[in-house]
Order: sequence, then C-alpha cells, then structure tokens
Amino acid sequence: MNTAQKGFTLIELMIVVAIIGILAAIAIPQYQNYITKSQVSRVMGETGAIKTAVEDCVNSGKETGSAAGNCTAADLGLTASNLLGAAVGGETAEGAKAATPKVNINTDGSAKIQGKFGNNASANLKGETPKLLVWSRSTSGSWSCDTNVEAKYAPNGCTTGGTLTAF
Repeated sequence: MNTAQKGFTLIELMIVVAIIGILAAIAIPQYQNYITKSQVSRVMGETGAIKTAVEDCVNSGKETGSAAGNCTAADLGLTASNLLGAAVGGETAEGAKAATPKVNINTDGSAKIQGKFGNNASANLKGETPKLLVWSRSTSGSWSCDTNVEAKYAPNGCTTGGTLTAF
C-alpha cells in the first residue's frame, strides 16, 4: 500500500504564516524609514539644484521680491514638488497642488532656500512642527544645509538639531 502524504498539515501552514508575520513586522517599519530618508534626500537635491541660480542672482546684485529687476521664480528655475507644501498640522487641503521651494535673497549677499515637507511626504515628515530643509548662503558665499527632521532621516552633509523657522 502506498500512503504518500499529499499536501501540508495545519501545523506546517501555521508555522509558515507565523514566520511571514515576523518578517513583515520587521520589514515594514524598515521600509517606511527607507522611504522617509529617500524623500528627505530628494528634497535636499531638489532645493540644492537651485543654488546655482541663486548664485547668479546674488552675483548680479538682485534679490527676491516683487520689485522690477529682482529674481523671480522663473529666473530661479523653481519647479513644483509633490513632497513640498504648506501643511498645517500635517494635513493639506483636498486636491492640494505641488508646491515649490521658497527662496529669499538679501542685498548683503546672504540667501536661504527652504523646502517645507507636506502634501505627499511620509507621515514621519508631517506633524505639528513643520519639518524643514534649509540651504543657507553666508555673505562670504559658502552654503550650508540644516534640517529639523530626525537625525536618522537626515542626509549626509545636512546638520540636524537646530531650531528652524519657516519664512
């Protein structure tokens, strides 16, 4: 008589489901952290790409504002990002459109480029305190990056821990 087993027992199936559950419990938070870190890096790159245009405006003696001859959004090449927005309390209005980084150029040659996380950014980047990434240009022409996101999400070359205010 040939009585070969055909199929899996209930115990074997329960063990497989338990193993998959344990792996998912570890993998999902790690994946969410990875997504958040990549979004911060993306905003760093998007805002950092504007530095050259800001340098051109500074070297031309222009500043931001509505006065004639000042640098405009078109001069700076600002493009919309679905990770930036004017989130209030972590929520955006239904159908909110993608926002552009904010730029402030002063007559003394200092400048700031600000990216404020909102819209489609990770839940880790939204909250009651707005999460910002700011490039600052000193009057001597050196650039620095600061952010108030958690240190584990901050990209290399961007300092954390300081108090940043939106402008």
